[in-house]
Amino acid sequence: MAKVSAQEPKVEFEPEIESKRAGRQIGIMGGTFNPVHIAHLVAAEQALTKLRLDEVWFIPDNIPPHKDAPLTSAKDRATMLDLATRDNPRLRVKLIEIFRGGVSYTVDTLRYLHEKAPQNTYYLIMGSDQVNSFHKWKEPKEIAKLATLVGIRRPGYPQSPMFPMIWVDAPDIRLSSTEIRQSVAMGTSIRYLVPEPVRQYIKEKGLYLD
Repeated sequence: MAKVSAQEPKVEFEPEIESKRAGRQIGIMGGTFNPVHIAHLVAAEQALTKLRLDEVWFIPDNIPPHKDAPLTSAKDRATMLDLATRDNPRLRVKLIEIFRGGVSYTVDTLRYLHEKAPQNTYYLIMGSDQVNSFHKWKEPKEIAKLATLVGIRRPGYPQSPMFPMIWVDAPDIRLSSTEIRQSVAMGTSIRYLVPEPVRQYIKEKGLYLD
C-alpha cells in the first residue's frame, strides 16, 4: 500500500485577492475537522453545485469556542483537509483562524474576509446541529449581515432556525468526527467513512489511539 505523501499541505492563509477580479460566490465551512469525513465533503459538494458557488472554503478552527475535547494538532487537521480536497479544485483549505490564533469566532473571520476580499459574496454553510445553535454564537446578527446563511437539511431532524436561511437538501449521512475518533480508538474500521488518503494518514500517524 502506497504511503500518504508527507509533503506540506497546499493550504492557504490569505484569500485570493486581485483588485480587478470580479466578485465570486464563496461557501464557507468552519469547524474543527478532527478529522474531516465524508459527510463534510458531501455537504460542501451539495452546496457548491446546488447554489452554483464558485468555491467552498474549509476554514479549520484554531480553538473552538464550544468544544472541550482535546484537538489534534493544527498541522494534522490541515493536512487531512488537504488530502480530502486535493482532487477537487473548487474545494479549498484556508488557515485564517489557525494563523490568527486564539479562540476562533466566525464573525471575526467574516469581517477579515470582507476586509481582504470585499468583492466576494459569502455563504456560511451549517449542518443541522449548527443551525439550531446558531443564535448562541458570538454576534449572530452580524454574521447574518456578513454572509448568507445556508443550512444542510437533514431528513427527520428538527430544525428551528431563528434567522433567515437557505436550505440545501443533501443525502442523510449521520456521521460525526467523534464517531470516527471512537472507532479508531476501538480498532474498528473507518474505511469509506473518511477519504482513503485521510484513513491512511490517520493510521500512519497513529492518531486518535489514546
